[in-house]
Amino acid sequence: MVSEKPRIVIIGAGMAGLTAANKLYTSSKELFELLVVEGGTRIGGRINTSEFCGDRIELGATWIHGIGGSPVHKIAQEINSLESEQPWECMGGILEDPLTIAEGGYELNPSFVESISSLFKNLMELAQGKMIDEDGEIVERMKQAAALTAGNLSVGSFLRQGLDAYWRITNDENLDVNGVGNWSGKSLQEAIFAMHENTQRTFTSAGNLHTLDYNAESEYKMFPGEEITIAKGYLSVIQSLTSVLPAGLIQLGLKVVKIEWQPETKKNMEINNGWPVKLHFSDGSTMYADHVIVTVSLGVLKQGIRQDSGLFSPSLPSFKTGAISRLGYGVVDKMFLQVSNSNEDQEINGCNPKFPLLQMVFHQSDSNFRHTKIPWWIRRTASLSPIYSNSRVLLSWLAGKEALHLESLNDEEILNGVSTTVSNLLSHNLCYSAGIPQPKFDKVLRTKWGTDPLFLGSYSYVAVGSSCDDLDSLAEPLPNDSSSSSLSSPLQILFAGEATHRTHYSTTHGAYFSGLREANRLLKHYNCIGV
Repeated sequence: MVSEKPRIVIIGAGMAGLTAANKLYTSSKELFELLVVEGGTRIGGRINTSEFCGDRIELGATWIHGIGGSPVHKIAQEINSLESEQPWECMGGILEDPLTIAEGGYELNPSFVESISSLFKNLMELAQGKMIDEDGEIVERMKQAAALTAGNLSVGSFLRQGLDAYWRITNDENLDVNGVGNWSGKSLQEAIFAMHENTQRTFTSAGNLHTLDYNAESEYKMFPGEEITIAKGYLSVIQSLTSVLPAGLIQLGLKVVKIEWQPETKKNMEINNGWPVKLHFSDGSTMYADHVIVTVSLGVLKQGIRQDSGLFSPSLPSFKTGAISRLGYGVVDKMFLQVSNSNEDQEINGCNPKFPLLQMVFHQSDSNFRHTKIPWWIRRTASLSPIYSNSRVLLSWLAGKEALHLESLNDEEILNGVSTTVSNLLSHNLCYSAGIPQPKFDKVLRTKWGTDPLFLGSYSYVAVGSSCDDLDSLAEPLPNDSSSSSLSSPLQILFAGEATHRTHYSTTHGAYFSGLREANRLLKHYNCIGV
């Protein structure tokens, strides 16, 4: 029997789904029969605050990307989550005064590193459509490279053209004699540049920057102001959104395996007892709804449009499947390590044994100089640093195939690989060569977003061959004018999530905005905006 109230089912208890639930419930408590179904055993989705070795950490979303106008910052501020007596991840902020060491243990002069770091920063700002303060031939060449690369569609190719232009313009005759050890000056510059590329891979989730669309970079928007973390944990924002929802509205452990919808006419709804949508769950149970808001990840949608998966019945229209197929969705994982306290509080010749803010520079093209025991999956890792000042918990970020490989390793393999790498890098360091023991690692914790069936990755990006128009297509509700007749029941399936926001994709605030958008779409449909 059809409910007297419109039944809205939200699939997914992450930021997008819970924002939609919060808005629908608080705007009109009596109008809808509302339910959130979550396939996992917790709320939060790709937000997952946890603890490791006594420190608060974020296994998923970490940063508020700009505080000016961010709804996430506003909520965190309102609930007093921006301050805490307990130390938290990234309390010390982004790497400041890092120790940059090249493979073989060679500490690099900060001014040498800064010249390439500044080049990379300027190139990315050009790609993002920002104005650059600097002037001169190098910047002009960068702009020319940007114009040429616009047709090539790849951020990766643009960056490398910029580096090549830099080398042609500087033409430093002493470059190759300014190296260290088995490093030439040019090979060091290339490796520092690659280090920043690897950081950019974790920012975007593009495992290869040559798959990252150049034209879309200038459409992506950042909020102004500093980027910060949430002292009491990102999960506190999620808990705030759910605090107003009644018990039972969120149901855990209900994984949707099929969504039946009616793209043709109302007559077809007779097979579902008059309901437009029928949900099938992994435990064999079913549920009917008037409207379903789908907030699953782009990775789950990619799997869901494959013939062998068939998440949607009938299949989604071609404009929708095309967008899902073309858009990029990558894997970014975190690796947390605990430093042994065996050399705690030791000090020799004025050296501090605390682990540094370490930037790692590895040989690129010449394999003859590579340390054979440094694992390949670490070579595209940019940094390893304490999560806050003096913490014994270290953090490193990995992306792409290296992240997926990390997920397959056991703890011993990870600890051995990191120990070998750190030993090589710090072998000539003044502190550790002065008699302080090399750092050892006791425990490791790494995320597994790529192989988690509820996510199958981390966040979206606009890939070469797609565009921001695909993000808009993904956000379109079904049925729509291009997929159905005028007799169809409207707004059966709505889509939310970070991958459905044109300018703020890949972020928690993008997910928030998308959840708000779909809730307002339904409120407008029932003429209760402003209730």
